[in-house]
Amino acid sequence: MEHIIVQKLFKSFEDIKKTEGGMEWWSARDLAPLLGYSDWRNFFGILDKAKESCKGSGRLINNHFVDTNKMIDLAK
Repeated sequence: MEHIIVQKLFKSFEDIKKTEGGMEWWSARDLAPLLGYSDWRNFFGILDKAKESCKGSGRLINNHFVDTNKMIDLAK
C-alpha cells in the first residue's frame, strides 16, 4: 500500500515540475497544496526554515531558492 502512495505522490510532484533551459524546478505555490498547506502564508514560513537549513549546511541560498512573484489575472 505504501508503494502505491509513494507512486501517486511522485506522479503529483512530476506533474507540477517545470523545465526551463535544461533545469528542473518547482513553484512553491504549486508545492504547498501537495504538502498539505492550504494557506500560502503557512507555507511561506516553511520556506524560510528551508532557506536557513540550506545556509546552515554551508550552501548558498541563491543557488537553491529563487524568489519570484506570480501575477494574477484581475477583472478589468
